[in-house]
Amino acid sequence: MNDARAKLIDHITAEAVFHGDFTLTSGKKASYYIDLRKVSLDHRVAPLIGQVMTDLIAPIPDVAAVGGLTMGADPIATAVLHQAAARGLTYDAFVVRKEPKDHGRGRQVEGPDVAGRRVVVLEDTSTTGGSPLKAAAALEREGAIIAAVAVVVDRATGARETIEAAGYPYFAAIGLADLGLAP
Repeated sequence: MNDARAKLIDHITAEAVFHGDFTLTSGKKASYYIDLRKVSLDHRVAPLIGQVMTDLIAPIPDVAAVGGLTMGADPIATAVLHQAAARGLTYDAFVVRKEPKDHGRGRQVEGPDVAGRRVVVLEDTSTTGGSPLKAAAALEREGAIIAAVAVVVDRATGARETIEAAGYPYFAAIGLADLGLAP
Protein backbone atom coordinates (compact mmCIF):
# COMPACT_ATOMS: atom_id res chain seq x y z
CA MET A 1 0.00 0.00 0.00
CA ASN A 2 1.45 3.37 -0.90
CA ASP A 3 1.86 6.14 1.64
CA ALA A 4 -0.94 8.37 0.26
CA ARG A 5 -3.44 5.50 0.33
CA ALA A 6 -2.47 4.53 3.88
CA LYS A 7 -2.84 8.13 5.07
CA LEU A 8 -6.18 8.44 3.27
CA ILE A 9 -7.48 5.29 4.95
CA ASP A 10 -6.37 6.64 8.33
CA HIS A 11 -8.20 9.96 7.77
CA ILE A 12 -11.38 8.29 6.54
CA THR A 13 -11.41 5.83 9.43
CA ALA A 14 -10.79 8.52 12.05
CA GLU A 15 -12.90 11.35 10.64
CA ALA A 16 -15.49 10.11 8.16
CA VAL A 17 -16.89 6.84 9.54
CA PHE A 18 -19.83 7.27 11.91
CA HIS A 19 -21.49 4.47 13.85
CA GLY A 20 -25.21 4.38 14.69
CA ASP A 21 -28.47 3.82 12.82
CA PHE A 22 -28.52 5.43 9.38
CA THR A 23 -30.77 5.43 6.32
CA LEU A 24 -28.78 5.58 3.10
CA THR A 25 -29.82 7.34 -0.10
CA SER A 26 -30.92 3.96 -1.40
CA GLY A 27 -33.34 3.65 1.54
CA LYS A 28 -31.31 0.79 3.00
CA LYS A 29 -30.49 0.80 6.70
CA ALA A 30 -26.89 0.73 7.91
CA SER A 31 -25.07 0.60 11.24
CA TYR A 32 -22.38 2.95 9.95
CA TYR A 33 -22.21 5.92 7.59
CA ILE A 34 -19.21 6.98 5.56
CA ASP A 35 -19.40 10.76 5.05
CA LEU A 36 -16.53 11.45 2.69
CA ARG A 37 -17.38 15.16 2.46
CA LYS A 38 -15.94 15.40 5.98
CA VAL A 39 -12.55 14.65 4.42
CA SER A 40 -12.86 15.35 0.69
CA LEU A 41 -13.25 19.06 1.42
CA ASP A 42 -10.42 19.08 4.00
CA HIS A 43 -7.13 20.69 2.90
CA ARG A 44 -5.11 17.82 4.41
CA VAL A 45 -7.07 15.02 2.76
CA ALA A 46 -8.17 16.34 -0.65
CA PRO A 47 -4.63 16.04 -2.08
CA LEU A 48 -4.46 12.43 -0.82
CA ILE A 49 -7.77 11.65 -2.53
CA GLY A 50 -6.41 13.21 -5.71
CA GLN A 51 -3.24 11.13 -5.54
CA VAL A 52 -5.00 7.85 -4.79
CA MET A 53 -7.70 8.32 -7.41
CA THR A 54 -5.20 9.47 -10.05
CA ASP A 55 -3.16 6.32 -9.31
CA LEU A 56 -6.34 4.28 -9.75
CA ILE A 57 -7.43 5.77 -13.09
CA ALA A 58 -4.05 6.60 -14.70
CA PRO A 59 -3.77 3.12 -16.29
CA ILE A 60 -7.10 3.61 -18.11
CA PRO A 61 -6.17 4.62 -21.67
CA ASP A 62 -7.02 7.96 -23.27
CA VAL A 63 -9.01 9.51 -20.40
CA ALA A 64 -9.79 13.13 -21.18
CA ALA A 65 -12.02 14.15 -18.26
CA VAL A 66 -13.31 13.08 -14.86
CA GLY A 67 -16.36 13.97 -12.81
CA GLY A 68 -19.74 12.74 -11.74
CA LEU A 69 -23.06 13.51 -10.18
CA THR A 70 -23.03 16.58 -8.01
CA MET A 71 -22.35 16.78 -5.01
CA GLY A 72 -20.42 13.72 -3.95
CA ALA A 73 -18.22 13.62 -7.04
CA ASP A 74 -17.40 17.34 -7.20
CA PRO A 75 -14.55 17.48 -4.66
CA ILE A 76 -13.20 14.14 -5.93
CA ALA A 77 -13.03 15.44 -9.52
CA THR A 78 -11.35 18.66 -8.41
CA ALA A 79 -8.77 16.74 -6.38
CA VAL A 80 -8.01 14.49 -9.36
CA LEU A 81 -7.83 17.47 -11.73
CA HIS A 82 -5.15 19.13 -9.59
CA GLN A 83 -3.10 16.04 -8.78
CA ALA A 84 -3.19 14.82 -12.37
CA ALA A 85 -2.08 18.24 -13.63
CA ALA A 86 0.84 18.15 -11.19
CA ARG A 87 1.89 14.89 -12.88
CA GLY A 88 1.55 16.32 -16.37
CA LEU A 89 -1.74 14.52 -17.10
CA THR A 90 -4.37 16.54 -18.92
CA TYR A 91 -7.65 15.51 -17.30
CA ASP A 92 -10.41 18.08 -17.41
CA ALA A 93 -13.19 17.95 -14.83
CA PHE A 94 -16.95 18.14 -15.26
CA VAL A 95 -20.03 18.27 -13.04
CA VAL A 96 -23.26 16.43 -13.78
CA ARG A 97 -26.37 18.08 -12.36
CA LYS A 98 -29.18 15.85 -11.12
CA GLU A 99 -31.47 17.53 -13.65
CA PRO A 100 -30.81 19.94 -16.53
CA LYS A 101 -30.93 23.61 -15.58
CA ASP A 102 -34.25 25.30 -16.32
CA HIS A 103 -32.53 28.57 -17.25
CA GLY A 104 -29.43 29.81 -19.06
CA ARG A 105 -28.13 27.17 -21.45
CA GLY A 106 -30.21 24.44 -19.81
CA ARG A 107 -27.21 22.18 -19.38
CA GLN A 108 -26.99 19.08 -17.23
CA VAL A 109 -23.26 18.51 -17.76
CA GLU A 110 -21.10 21.51 -16.88
CA GLY A 111 -17.46 22.11 -17.73
CA PRO A 112 -15.48 21.49 -20.91
CA ASP A 113 -17.30 19.73 -23.75
CA VAL A 114 -17.33 15.95 -23.30
CA ALA A 115 -18.65 14.95 -26.74
CA GLY A 116 -16.45 12.28 -28.28
CA ARG A 117 -14.14 12.21 -25.24
CA ARG A 118 -13.34 9.26 -22.94
CA VAL A 119 -14.38 10.09 -19.40
CA VAL A 120 -14.24 8.44 -15.99
CA VAL A 121 -17.32 8.82 -13.79
CA LEU A 122 -16.25 9.44 -10.19
CA GLU A 123 -18.13 8.93 -6.93
CA ASP A 124 -17.15 9.36 -3.29
CA THR A 125 -18.92 6.31 -1.84
CA SER A 126 -21.02 3.84 -3.75
CA THR A 127 -23.90 1.82 -2.36
CA THR A 128 -26.24 0.86 -5.21
CA GLY A 129 -24.42 2.43 -8.16
CA GLY A 130 -27.40 4.64 -8.96
CA SER A 131 -25.57 7.97 -8.89
CA PRO A 132 -22.74 6.94 -11.23
CA LEU A 133 -25.24 5.35 -13.63
CA LYS A 134 -27.35 8.52 -13.65
CA ALA A 135 -24.22 10.54 -14.40
CA ALA A 136 -23.16 8.08 -17.13
CA ALA A 137 -26.57 8.37 -18.83
CA ALA A 138 -26.38 12.17 -18.87
CA LEU A 139 -22.81 12.06 -20.19
CA GLU A 140 -23.71 9.63 -22.96
CA ARG A 141 -26.56 11.95 -24.01
CA GLU A 142 -23.83 14.60 -24.43
CA GLY A 143 -21.76 12.21 -26.57
CA ALA A 144 -19.17 11.19 -23.97
CA ILE A 145 -17.61 7.73 -24.00
CA ILE A 146 -17.64 6.19 -20.51
CA ALA A 147 -14.22 4.60 -19.95
CA ALA A 148 -14.94 3.52 -16.37
CA VAL A 149 -16.57 4.29 -13.06
CA ALA A 150 -14.17 4.89 -10.15
CA VAL A 151 -15.15 5.33 -6.51
CA VAL A 152 -13.13 6.26 -3.45
CA VAL A 153 -14.96 3.85 -1.09
CA ASP A 154 -17.00 0.85 -2.19
CA ARG A 155 -19.54 -0.22 0.47
CA ALA A 156 -19.75 -3.74 -1.03
CA THR A 157 -23.53 -3.49 -1.33
CA GLY A 158 -24.01 -4.23 -5.02
CA ALA A 159 -22.74 -1.13 -6.80
CA ARG A 160 -19.92 -2.99 -8.55
CA GLU A 161 -22.28 -5.64 -9.87
CA THR A 162 -24.86 -3.09 -11.03
CA ILE A 163 -22.31 -0.90 -12.78
CA GLU A 164 -20.53 -3.81 -14.43
CA ALA A 165 -23.90 -5.24 -15.55
CA ALA A 166 -24.53 -1.89 -17.25
CA GLY A 167 -21.32 -2.46 -19.21
CA TYR A 168 -18.87 -0.18 -17.42
CA PRO A 169 -15.55 -1.18 -15.84
CA TYR A 170 -15.63 -0.48 -12.08
CA PHE A 171 -12.69 0.53 -9.90
CA ALA A 172 -12.63 1.20 -6.16
CA ALA A 173 -9.68 2.68 -4.27
CA ILE A 174 -10.78 1.54 -0.81
CA GLY A 175 -13.00 -1.27 0.45
CA LEU A 176 -14.75 -1.83 3.74
CA ALA A 177 -12.03 -4.17 5.01
CA ASP A 178 -9.51 -1.33 4.58
CA LEU A 179 -11.64 0.73 6.99
CA GLY A 180 -12.10 -2.10 9.48
CA LEU A 181 -15.78 -2.45 8.56
CA ALA A 182 -17.71 -5.58 7.63
CA PRO A 183 -19.99 -5.63 4.58
